[in-house]
Amino acid sequence: MLRQASLFSREILKSQRSVSSVSFRRFYATEAQEDVVVIGGGPGGYVAAIKAAQLGLKTTCIESRGRLGGTCLNVGCIPSKALLNSSHKYEDALKHFGAHGIKVEKVSIDLPVMMKAKEERVFGLTSGIEGLFKKNKVTYVKGKGTIVGPNEVKVALSEGGSTSIKSKNIIIATGSEVTPLPNIKIDEKTIVSSTGALSLTSIPKKMIVIGGGVIGLEMGSVWSRLGSEVTVVEFTERIAAGADDEVAKEFLKVLTRQGMKFMMGAKVTSASVKSSGGVDVTVEAAAGGNIQKLDADVVLVAIGRRPYTEGLGLKEVGVKVTNRGIVEVDDHFRTNIPSIRAIGDCIRGPMLAHKAEDEGIAAAEDIVHGSSHVNYHAIPSVVYTWPEVPWVGYTEEQVKEKGIKYKVGKFPFKANSRARTNADSDGFVKIITDSETDKILGSHIIGPDAGELIAESVLAIEYGASAEDVARTYHAHPTLSEAVKEAAMLNAFGKCIHF
Repeated sequence: MLRQASLFSREILKSQRSVSSVSFRRFYATEAQEDVVVIGGGPGGYVAAIKAAQLGLKTTCIESRGRLGGTCLNVGCIPSKALLNSSHKYEDALKHFGAHGIKVEKVSIDLPVMMKAKEERVFGLTSGIEGLFKKNKVTYVKGKGTIVGPNEVKVALSEGGSTSIKSKNIIIATGSEVTPLPNIKIDEKTIVSSTGALSLTSIPKKMIVIGGGVIGLEMGSVWSRLGSEVTVVEFTERIAAGADDEVAKEFLKVLTRQGMKFMMGAKVTSASVKSSGGVDVTVEAAAGGNIQKLDADVVLVAIGRRPYTEGLGLKEVGVKVTNRGIVEVDDHFRTNIPSIRAIGDCIRGPMLAHKAEDEGIAAAEDIVHGSSHVNYHAIPSVVYTWPEVPWVGYTEEQVKEKGIKYKVGKFPFKANSRARTNADSDGFVKIITDSETDKILGSHIIGPDAGELIAESVLAIEYGASAEDVARTYHAHPTLSEAVKEAAMLNAFGKCIHF
């Protein structure tokens, strides 16, 4: 998520050495004139601020959390991946080391140490962003920003008092918040959001996860590996919305084999904390009827997220927002007030950290150059369970809907030598191409380290590559990436070598 290397490559640093930018300072009760003020220090906001400063703009970034990185770094992407990694290592030691001739006795969990390790990684990265701000001379203001005019932001400072910052441009990058479920009160102890699920102080015997999307599956997977009996209640008839249907079906099978339980086409109508501890949960069919009573030690509400724009002053200054809270922008990320732009989770599109980052860069470049570009078709999504499930481009269902004549090349990891050698061969690579041009339209993977493997397909789609281009590209042997090559070979030539 934190693409520090790309932001500070040698070429960029060299080109910016002669450009003057903002000094690192703090605002108190005086007014200041900036070129850009970014409200929000998450992946979109801090990247937009750094890029703007690199382009020679006097830049300030306002963040109310007290730590940079937004939801993603503090209570989202990064801590969840830390726990996914730690829990995966535990499960390996508990269940799989023996097959490799490694004898481990009395494997146990020290949950406080695991949580401490997670926090240390988060703190190191948030502190790192402050260092990047200093390096690029971005002003960091801790407080809550409110837009009071087309070119002015008032900040309630975290340390007390307030200040007003005048700016030629304002970028809204306030991210998103957990979508609540009616009649269910989140206390972050027994009934939790993803935030609470990242900081449980004990391993629940039973956990009910409301929602079979990315967050629910990742956090459910963490606690399932650590010993919880996890049941996922999903309103629709499939998990992992957005994924290719064939992949989603295989994903459900794999997670079920791992011990997670699923109630599909169902909804939670109530969840009440018992005085004796735990939660009474009522579940019924999505269409109504067939009521069931369940009990759990912890309930995770993971039905999605919504734009966070509360107290931002959008209505007062006249910025157009949809009834779902989405800030309306044009292709240049400008709202109906030209000096105010918006990026990330508070505008349309997938709520992904890397999507927000690229929009932040594009918005800053647009301010300077009058042009910007984000190829939304080439933005990947990843579910970081094990196996991992990433995808990019069109699903098979989408190409059918569009009436595109297509071909599918699918190669299983069970036929990949590295996956077989690692004794980790669940899943497959599925590449969808235009049957007339051979152009890659979509790529879908379920398998080991698949979140890394998808990058090749992202690059292929970005540059309009054909399946033959990928099939004729050298892939080191033995690697998991050879599965991508062989899936491409099936599309380009109708045959592959190892299956």
